[in-house]
Amino acid sequence: MSRLHSMATSYNALINLRLPKPKLRRGPKVLDLFSGCGGLSLGFEAAGFRVTGYEMNQNACETHRSNLSGDCKCEILTVDSTFPEADVIVGGPPCQPFSVVGTQAGAADHRNGLEVFVSAVQQVRPDFWMFENVRGLLGRSQAYLQDVLRRLSIIGYTVEPPRILNAREFGVPQNRERVVVVGYRRGKFEWPSRDISEISVRTAIGRTALQARQNSRFLTPAMDAYIAKYEKASCCKTPRDLSLDKVARTLTCRNLGGATGDMIRLLLPDGRRRLLSVSEAARLQSFPSWFRFTGSYTSKMTQIGNAVPPMLALALANSIKAFLAKQKGG
Repeated sequence: MSRLHSMATSYNALINLRLPKPKLRRGPKVLDLFSGCGGLSLGFEAAGFRVTGYEMNQNACETHRSNLSGDCKCEILTVDSTFPEADVIVGGPPCQPFSVVGTQAGAADHRNGLEVFVSAVQQVRPDFWMFENVRGLLGRSQAYLQDVLRRLSIIGYTVEPPRILNAREFGVPQNRERVVVVGYRRGKFEWPSRDISEISVRTAIGRTALQARQNSRFLTPAMDAYIAKYEKASCCKTPRDLSLDKVARTLTCRNLGGATGDMIRLLLPDGRRRLLSVSEAARLQSFPSWFRFTGSYTSKMTQIGNAVPPMLALALANSIKAFLAKQKGG
């Protein structure tokens, strides 16, 4: 067995151990709003929660249902949506309104899901809530975010100051910063601490990183020329090809499948560049090897790029579980 294959096998074993195929749980009830394919739900189910997802994309719903024990309701959420009782509400509202690669229209963007999240919390009054989003939420939308948090505190929640967590510190082979905000009724929440060493691209995907298969997707000479022009114009000192000995750049639905100068790609020994396979992209998001995605290549990559890395979700879920257990015991 080659060293590359051995490292990847060990990483696979690690995430498969920490993120086993979910079974029906008896733990606290969780509503996962804007759940996508279930990255956040998977982490919570692995920690012992009972999760119901809400997602409007049909393929993502099917992926969620086919991999997780909890249901995923395929519907468009609005401030008028109704929800069942739950102990915890979590979610990743669409990030486009706050992303630095977009217009950062924030509250004015029709895709803004924070109002839905606030409405759900006001309606259900869970013991604990948490939402995550891109770092851009702390930019132009800072005033709007503070208004959201003020409204949540008014109805009785202690709201922790927003915290930036990097998935690379929680077993995810990717440099992925996310803003995480939590609220609860009483007590003190302990944030998860870094638990394992950083995982490189080489360790995560192993020998396939240097291989080309019959169904591999390669960049065309025109794309290579575009990338060269892009990197020159942007004064790029470090090539954007993935470095095998580092964590990956942030994976998004845009750079996984789109033909852009920033696309995620691997440089092969023969000089060709290829796009990631679905399984490679999933591994860089810390999905276990048993997790399967529904839909076309583009749909699968969109689901992966939009997902909360399950290993980061697990770390948060375990901290929330410990918090709830302490409150129950106290």
